[in-house]
Amino acid sequence: MEEEEEGAEEQQRFSHQQRLKAAVHYTVGCLCSEAAADTQVQLSRQAVAAIAEVTFRQCENFAKDLEMFARHARRSTINTEDVKLLARRSNSLLKYITEKNEEIAQLNTERKTKKKKKLEAENKNSVEPAEAGGVESEN
Repeated sequence: MEEEEEGAEEQQRFSHQQRLKAAVHYTVGCLCSEAAADTQVQLSRQAVAAIAEVTFRQCENFAKDLEMFARHARRSTINTEDVKLLARRSNSLLKYITEKNEEIAQLNTERKTKKKKKLEAENKNSVEPAEAGGVESEN
């Protein structure tokens, strides 16, 4: 019974991996078509398939590296610092990731500030009627 369950899980993992590979292949094909249109250079189907395979393997390596970075830091969650560490060899990619991270941090700060102000306003409004009601009952 356990062997059947393990076989089913393995089949499901394989199927999931095949779907991911197909998605990567499709996306790489689209990007290659765009690049071919811009540069007037055609790519064979074999070249596109090779690029897709290399891309998929590189993504697998990235995922393993990110997992190891987080584990090394005794965390179970991969964070932006791990991604920056992964991108450290590409100055332009590291700069892009850093800028996006700062934009996201700024947006989060603004949202927190707005939420805090809104909560303070709601608390102020909810306290004032209670105080007014309390004053009337004392008279």
